[in-house]
Amino acid sequence: MIVLGVLQIATIYSTTFQQFLAVRSLFGLFMGGVYGNAVAMALENCPVNARGLMSGILQQGYSFGYVLAACANLGVGGAVETWKTVFWIAAGLSIGVGLIRILFPESKQFIEAKKAKKNNGTSASAFWADTKKMLGQEWKMCIYCIVLMTWFNFYSHTSQDSYTTFMKEQKELDNAGASRASIWMKVGACVGGTIIGYLSQWVGRRRAMVVAALISGCLIPAWILPRGERQLSATGFFMQFFVQGAWGVIPIHLNELSPPAFRSSFPGLTYQLGNMISSPSAQIVNAIAESHFVTVSGEKVDAYGPTMGIATAIIALGIAVTAALGPEKRGRKFEQAAVAGQQAVPEKELDLEEGDMDKGGREQIELAEVGKENK
Repeated sequence: MIVLGVLQIATIYSTTFQQFLAVRSLFGLFMGGVYGNAVAMALENCPVNARGLMSGILQQGYSFGYVLAACANLGVGGAVETWKTVFWIAAGLSIGVGLIRILFPESKQFIEAKKAKKNNGTSASAFWADTKKMLGQEWKMCIYCIVLMTWFNFYSHTSQDSYTTFMKEQKELDNAGASRASIWMKVGACVGGTIIGYLSQWVGRRRAMVVAALISGCLIPAWILPRGERQLSATGFFMQFFVQGAWGVIPIHLNELSPPAFRSSFPGLTYQLGNMISSPSAQIVNAIAESHFVTVSGEKVDAYGPTMGIATAIIALGIAVTAALGPEKRGRKFEQAAVAGQQAVPEKELDLEEGDMDKGGREQIELAEVGKENK
C-alpha cells in the first residue's frame, strides 16, 4: 500500500506516455499483490458463521474508495487539471493505510504457525512443486473461477466506469450533479454488498449471486431512462445495491473454492486474471457508445445509456448462469490447513468439527498433504 501511494504520485509527474505505462505497470504489479492477501488475512480469522458479513464489508472497501474519490472530485471542481489533486489525496490514503496496517499483528494462524516452527523447511521449489500438483488436480476449478471473475469484473466496470460520463453527456448534468449522483450510487453499493454478503451465509453463495444479478438486470430500464439528478441518484443507488451485492459474496466464495493450501494466492490470482481479461470493458463501452447516437433535446449525443444497458444485461445473465452451474463449498474449513510448500498439518490439527468430514473436508486433508508427499 505504501508503494502504491508512491506510484500514485509518480503518475502525476509522468510527462510521456512511455513513463505513464511504466509507472502504471508497476502500480498494477503491487495492486495485484494486495487482494488475495487481504482476503485470506481477513477471513481466516473470522468465525465461520460471520464470513458472509465480513466478505461483504471487505469487498465494499472498493465501493467506499469510489465514494471518497467522487467526494474528492466534487470538492476540487472537476476542471481539466484537478485530477492531480485527486491523485494526491489517493496517494495519502494509500500510504496512510499501509502505515496503519504496520501497527496491527499478522493473522492468528500465521502467528501460531510461527510459534510452532511450522514455517521451517519452506522453500520456493517446494511451493512450485505443490503448485504443479494442485493445478493437475484443480485445473477445472481454476478455469471456472477465472471465467466467473471475468464476468464479475465486466459487471462492475461496465455498469460504473462510464456512468458519470453518461450522466453528463446524455442526461445533461453538470460535474457537481454527476459527482453527487455517483456518490449515492456507490453508497448503494456499500449497503448492498454488506447486506447480500451477510445473507449469503444463510441462503447460499450461488443463490445470493444469481438473485442479485437477475434483479440488477430487471432494474436496467429504471437505471438508464430517468432524467434529473434525484431520479438518477435513486436508480443508481438500487442498481449498484444489487451489482455490488453480488460482488459482496465473492471474497468468501473464492476463499472457500480455493485449495486450502493456496487460500491467499488462488483468490488473488483468479481475481486479477479476470480483471485483466475484462480490462478493455470501458474502452468497448465508449467505442460503441461514441459510434451510435440518441437524440436529447433535439440534438444527437453519444448513446451511452443503451450501450451500458444492453452490455450489463448480457453480463448479468452470464453471471447468473455461470454461478448457478458452478460449485459451492459454503462453510468449508480452511483456517488450519498447511500452506503450500510447508510441512503438512496432521489431521487432528485441522480442528474439523463433527460432520465436517464431507467431500470438502477430505479435500482439505488431501491438499494439506501435498507438501509432505513432495518432500
